[in-house]
Amino acid sequence: MKDKLIEWGAAAPIIFILIQALQVVIAPIPGEVTGILGGFVFGQWLGLVYSTIGLTLGSLGAFALGRWLGDAYVRNLVSEETWNKLGFIVEAEGTILCFIIYLIPGLPKDIVCYLFGLSPMPFWVFAVVSTLGRIPGTLVLSAQGAKTATGHYVEVVLLTAAVAALAVPLYYYRLRIVAWFEGRRRDDEPAERDPKPERDARQDKDGRRREAGSRGGPGRT
Repeated sequence: MKDKLIEWGAAAPIIFILIQALQVVIAPIPGEVTGILGGFVFGQWLGLVYSTIGLTLGSLGAFALGRWLGDAYVRNLVSEETWNKLGFIVEAEGTILCFIIYLIPGLPKDIVCYLFGLSPMPFWVFAVVSTLGRIPGTLVLSAQGAKTATGHYVEVVLLTAAVAALAVPLYYYRLRIVAWFEGRRRDDEPAERDPKPERDARQDKDGRRREAGSRGGPGRT
């Protein structure tokens, strides 16, 4: 891939951005591979910029497809296990939830784009929050690729170890964290009002009004 990108010359950044976008929408190869490739070929910071642009375009494309094609298409696209764990997203509108999902390693971020497309979340909110949530992981991958390309293998090992110390606990508890957000969403939903107490109070009030009328109405001596 590096040799092929170099052959493309000035068009290499555009081709790489398209690859990053397509791997979100179609997912032919893992995003971790393309993230490292960006840093390996373009350096840490340009790799981060190009990867972020591609990931954002791909995420927005998947979001738009989910919203356009609807529930039936997305349910056939995702696995039953993923739908059971993350299907509640289609009823959510939380920006914090979106950010956390894209920040935590191990969650199917590309598929989640389609799920958020079914949710009430506005397009521009998803664009901002999903991009910000992807940046930390993309920066790490780009740095790993850049340091590998320059032969700084000790730094690669140290960086990987430091990131793993933070990422492994998040990965281990990822489903619990998501389940906690799902529970918070349900707790925040207004409970359905029971009309019976209100109806009984109204009937009792009407009864007292009729009783007062019978005692104080015309004809009383």
